[in-house]
Amino acid sequence: MTQQPAPQDTQAERNTAIVLTAMRELFTDKDLTAIDRYWAEPYVQHSPQMPNGLDVLRTVVPGLEGFSWEPQRVAAQGDLVFTHSIVHGWAAGPVVIVDIYRLENGRIVEHWDVVQDLVATETTANGNAMV
Repeated sequence: MTQQPAPQDTQAERNTAIVLTAMRELFTDKDLTAIDRYWAEPYVQHSPQMPNGLDVLRTVVPGLEGFSWEPQRVAAQGDLVFTHSIVHGWAAGPVVIVDIYRLENGRIVEHWDVVQDLVATETTANGNAMV
């Protein structure tokens, strides 16, 4: 008898696939129609520099020059997906971002982030890489 994954695990796997696809299509491919496929209103934004709503994504994404999003780690639990990424083109220099997405009915409806400047491993106090 094969063991079936718990419904929570299946939801987490589906949500992870949605977030990775959504971020690639919107930020790498710069396909603004991805917003209509993978995000939903009301979109609640917790990043202190960004207002609520999807219009800000439609405005910001086309102007991003040299943007790249390189997820290094991804985890999910229930309706939440967490990514730990190296990002170029969001700030003056490369940054490390932990993003948290909440999904509802297969759509991204809420977002939190923590952003840090990427520091070279040899200059950290502990000698450990940030990602």
